Amino acid sequence: MIMNARQAMKALLAAGTAGAALSVAPVASAQAQGQATAQTAALDTGEIVVTARRRAESLQDVPVAVSAFSSEDLDMRGAPDLTALQYTAPNMTLQVARGSNSTLIAFIRGVGQQDPLWGFEPGVGLYVDDVYIARPQGAVLDIFDVERIEVLRGPQGTLYGRNTIGGAVKYVTRRLGSEPNFKARVAYGTYDQKELVLSGDVPLNDVISVGGALAVYKRDGYGKNLLTGAEHYNKDVVSGRLSVEITPSENFFIRIAADRTDDDSNARHGHREVASLLPGSDVLDDVYDTRAGIGDDNEVITKGVSMLMEWNVNDAVMLKSITAYREGRTDTDIDFDSTPLPILDIPAYYKDDQFTQEFQVLYTGNRLQAVAGLFFLDGTAAGAFDTVLGAANLSILTSGSVDTKSYAAFADVSYDITDRLSLSLGGRYTRDEKEGEVFRATYLGIRSPVFGNPNAIFLEQRTDYSRKRSFEEFTPRIGLNYDFTDDLMGYVSYSRGFKSGGFDMRGDAVATPQTVEGYDPEIVDSYEAGLKGSFFDHRLMLNFAAFYADYKGQQVTTQVPIPDGTNIASFVDNVGSSRIWGLELEGRAVVTPNFSASWAVGYTNAKFKEFLFYDLGSKQYIDVADTRVFQNTPKWNGNLTLTYTRDLGDGSTITLTQSTAYRSGYHMFEVASPQLDQKKFALVDLSLVWTSASNRWQVGVHGKNLTDKKYRIGGYNFPDDLYGNSVTAFYGPPLTVTGTVEYRF
Repeated sequence: MIMNARQAMKALLAAGTAGAALSVAPVASAQAQGQATAQTAALDTGEIVVTARRRAESLQDVPVAVSAFSSEDLDMRGAPDLTALQYTAPNMTLQVARGSNSTLIAFIRGVGQQDPLWGFEPGVGLYVDDVYIARPQGAVLDIFDVERIEVLRGPQGTLYGRNTIGGAVKYVTRRLGSEPNFKARVAYGTYDQKELVLSGDVPLNDVISVGGALAVYKRDGYGKNLLTGAEHYNKDVVSGRLSVEITPSENFFIRIAADRTDDDSNARHGHREVASLLPGSDVLDDVYDTRAGIGDDNEVITKGVSMLMEWNVNDAVMLKSITAYREGRTDTDIDFDSTPLPILDIPAYYKDDQFTQEFQVLYTGNRLQAVAGLFFLDGTAAGAFDTVLGAANLSILTSGSVDTKSYAAFADVSYDITDRLSLSLGGRYTRDEKEGEVFRATYLGIRSPVFGNPNAIFLEQRTDYSRKRSFEEFTPRIGLNYDFTDDLMGYVSYSRGFKSGGFDMRGDAVATPQTVEGYDPEIVDSYEAGLKGSFFDHRLMLNFAAFYADYKGQQVTTQVPIPDGTNIASFVDNVGSSRIWGLELEGRAVVTPNFSASWAVGYTNAKFKEFLFYDLGSKQYIDVADTRVFQNTPKWNGNLTLTYTRDLGDGSTITLTQSTAYRSGYHMFEVASPQLDQKKFALVDLSLVWTSASNRWQVGVHGKNLTDKKYRIGGYNFPDDLYGNSVTAFYGPPLTVTGTVEYRF
């Protein structure tokens, strides 16, 4: 039955995307009708509503550390994509992955995943309208036609399940309206940036509404490939969505949506941070330039289809079904050495598909609120790449796949013991069944037959195995929250997170025979206490959280040269344990009717207690915890945003938004590298937006990184002379200015 459903969703995806003749973006689904009514009423009073606990609640009433960003707030800031959120939410890193244009790297409170290779699991869950996005490729979502984005910090293992041990990011698209709606936005900016976003919906009758969105993003590169002349760090993306909503009765709702994103931006290569004796290996003055010789071809396609069904059985009970199918393909070239020579080149492809089905039962009573459900995932992640060692005239082919079936049952219940004291209890049982296939072989020649060299000579098989493993875990949650006053709430909670184990797709069975056994799951036990308050007639909002996490079994990827220089050994180890504690403060103050300020401050103190490193020479594990650090986890981070709105007298308004974000220094890997690690820095943004009296026209100018700060967001570290002393870095966007014009009715 499940396979029939998966095949049906795949057929619907093909029909939907072909019929639309669009490239489409993230899947959309509707919130429950009762929730939608509650949200509309709340928004009329300026209250922020979130669905962090799978039901609509005021942000200030949710005993969870969560940040929420409305579409209006994101528009006023000129936020281009998901990565902008890392500068507004505390203790979070959302970056474009090294050597990529649209692969997401996510960390929250020190927990995440940097290695986006197929088969590896993320540590922060990404959801688009409650559809879980299992793979990071194509997950740097552009922000358009969105209702709000929520960031949930800390393990979300009860309601959101596996691989949310750091937290979850929820991208919530807007629901279709009961009246015809249309919006068009055009943008032009520096580096010949050109954008067009169209969206609209129309009710065909009292039962059926249809909607869609199309977005086109074009931009020249921040730099050039000085060898080929191609644009470097450019953008060439087309995306959009089609959806149909059916309301056969006031108690029943169906939504079917199809989406697709095509990213044809050029391959992104690193900037050499260290020179060597190789031709073209000097350190270029412009950090966005490269002399990479592997080529500029790159293509990422992601698409999906979903169906949401909601039935309000009565005033207290709702049944919900969320069915989705997604697939993606990436073809790319990564030049690790960033020189004209194939010293360390990686041609690669990735492909994945996933089918998910979730059933939920929601209950809302006078004192009892509950949600329970079942979840199933059937997914495959596969790929191949060559590691080209040009100096030795060798290529190492790595290929394989991981098939995953995941089953889960969950429940979360909140009970009001008194009018002020509430107890929450939840639990989730998860079982993952995985089958991994890994192949690794060495060829004489530049590139293997898989990547276009039929004359390559097979030399040695390094890895060839198929293995099955299963992982299961119960992840509980318990919390107490108390309303000290009508406007001040405090809470304490304990929660457990579970990140699935797996198989190392790069594993070298000759250098590390134990790789065929795979690696075990990660477990995080998190303790949190917080306060949420509104003061002075809701003119001041303050949210505070303190947390402590006990982190066990961390999965860390290590890649080191084999001493003879003919290979690179990779191993994924459960290196040991660590402890993480920190503080978070978010606030918003309405100083005057025209002037407001919002801020966020985060502090994270993360330290390894044990880090077992496999030494290739001695074939032993040694504890090197004192020499290891957390990656992508600045100790301090913060943001201050000032907003001033002025009525121009004719009903139109002008809004000035200034935002400054600060991040202290952070490491790219678990081993400190002064040549790659980023020092503390601040980014300054400024936006000016005019809105007409009718609210139909909006004109804006958005300046990003006004001080033109150069800062690293990723890198590769192969300092050995055998690999051309390849220490390369990837950088965040430079100073940009974008003008926008939007019309809606």
